[in-house]
Amino acid sequence: MNTTALLIGLGPVIAWGFYPTVVTKIGGRPVNQILGSTLGTFIFALAFSQINGIAFPSGNDLLFSILSGASWACAQIITFIAFPLVGSSRVTPISTAIQLVGTSLFGIIALGSWPTLNDKILGGIALLLIIIGATMTVWTEKKSHTEQGNLKKAVILLLIGGIGYVGYSAFPQATSIDGMASFLPQSIGMLLVAIIYAIVLAIRGEKSAFTESVSYKNIISGFFFGFAALTYLISAQPNMNGMTTAFILSQTNVIVATLSGIYLLGQRKTKKEMFITLIGLLLIVAAATITVFI
Repeated sequence: MNTTALLIGLGPVIAWGFYPTVVTKIGGRPVNQILGSTLGTFIFALAFSQINGIAFPSGNDLLFSILSGASWACAQIITFIAFPLVGSSRVTPISTAIQLVGTSLFGIIALGSWPTLNDKILGGIALLLIIIGATMTVWTEKKSHTEQGNLKKAVILLLIGGIGYVGYSAFPQATSIDGMASFLPQSIGMLLVAIIYAIVLAIRGEKSAFTESVSYKNIISGFFFGFAALTYLISAQPNMNGMTTAFILSQTNVIVATLSGIYLLGQRKTKKEMFITLIGLLLIVAAATITVFI
């Protein structure tokens, strides 16, 4: 791996890692966060496509790319709702684990991944490690009734949101275009969901997210997501890191996201909780690596 490929491969690690922390730091309601994030991602994707002269897809390629982005936005809204319950440093590892398990199961059922018995056994062990790792990241020494209730609510929300994240990865499998060509229509799907969500809440009597400045401040977080998505697509190219290495590198963003939430947002843990959390994070990354090489 040369220096250029390594630096590009670290793009998703840093940008996706800091994305939940930046969103939380800027603040606002989930509707402000998703509206700003998706608007920022759309601006980033539009600029990239125009500068590089990437053709806009049509037909099923366009439809499934938009559905992919829409699925992500639905899942991300749910994730934003979960943030205040237990904090981004706990939500992100759980969400990552659910995504890894869900995507792997989709690959087995729909795409015929892990065809041999040995593959399934090794993959099953990896998925178990992911679940154990995620459980370790939310472990606390002293559990209050409120904290337990919030954690339960957060896990249920993230399990539902996991369906959307799987859709984000699954819908592009039905297209005949590469990731760079689907980047802009995906961002359109994201933005459409955010706009619809904001309109629905306004109709229900909540303050319009379109008139709140915090929504537009969150465009910054959208730039983080857009940069992460773009560098991942570039990193996955055969002449860079390739799909396998790019995927492994990108999964380590969970470490950045968790630690930045703890140290930059003040989501403190005791020394024992921190030790258990670090082991859990390493288990998630190690298990993700195993699933790639099956």
